[in-house]
Amino acid sequence: MNLWGSGARLACVQTIVSTCALTASLSVASPALANGTVAGTNIDNVATATFDLPGGGTSTISSNTITLKVDELLDVTVVSADPGDVVTSPAATNQLLKFTVTNAGNGNESFALTAVDTGGGDDFDPSVTSVVIDSNGNNAYDAGIDTVYVAGANGPNLTPDTSVTIFILSTIPGGAGNGNRGRVDLSATAMTGSGSPGTSFAGLGQGGGAAVVGATGAQAGDDGYYAISAATLSLVKSAAVTDQFSGNQQIPGATITYTLVASAAGSGSVANVQVSDPVPAGTTYKLNSLTLDGGALTDATDGDAGRLNSNAIAVSLGSVAAGSSHTITFQVLID
Repeated sequence: MNLWGSGARLACVQTIVSTCALTASLSVASPALANGTVAGTNIDNVATATFDLPGGGTSTISSNTITLKVDELLDVTVVSADPGDVVTSPAATNQLLKFTVTNAGNGNESFALTAVDTGGGDDFDPSVTSVVIDSNGNNAYDAGIDTVYVAGANGPNLTPDTSVTIFILSTIPGGAGNGNRGRVDLSATAMTGSGSPGTSFAGLGQGGGAAVVGATGAQAGDDGYYAISAATLSLVKSAAVTDQFSGNQQIPGATITYTLVASAAGSGSVANVQVSDPVPAGTTYKLNSLTLDGGALTDATDGDAGRLNSNAIAVSLGSVAAGSSHTITFQVLID
């Protein structure tokens, strides 16, 4: 700061003295934030001069006060809040993408939101059904509680350095294929104004000063992706016969070993897979013959994955990842 500039002229009266001390005091009414002093804050500056008097002692004089009002800086950031692609399936509805919008300026500001689902660079176009503001701030989508955004009516108003979570809900087209990705872009624009950095809007800033476009252009955006995981499950059954004469004749008393192979293909996984197989008529189940991937299972309903229930075997496989398989075997005797 130039203490001798216009409005800050000082007189230092000297007759015989040779010492004159000059100081300046600066007063700022509000604390500085990560993104600068709050818009509308007055910065007051007063300089003083102390000098020796001819007859002894000292005297102090003050300059006039310079008051400057901090203008509002318009800046915003938008960042995808998902750790990666959001896994979904064809024809799924209300599929969520999550974004974080942050007021990177130094004044309270409202932001207009725009979601674009036809930006290209993907395999299919999701259909955005709504943009939702996380009004209760828990970073989780709460249907009927969080606020559905309406353009021009309820854009999020953020104080400096604060953020809000925005949810994008979309419907996935039924024709999307396994491994396909679909993109949605979200942008936020300061409602006071945007444009090239340094653009000024006189009198529109917080506190009555100017609003000045910052480095982001007062507009920012990011993209999020949906990824199709369409794992499929196949179940193949085979049978082998061993008779009591060391042959493979299908005669009374012979043992039939049934083998079931459950395999998942595609990408992702198939959830909550349950395999069941009734004991055929004309046969009797061989107790405790049930196995899973070579390991024995009990016939009781207990802690393992298998059981014999109403003369049918049942095995719980849980989630089966694409590219993996599980093998179940059990035996019956021909009556």
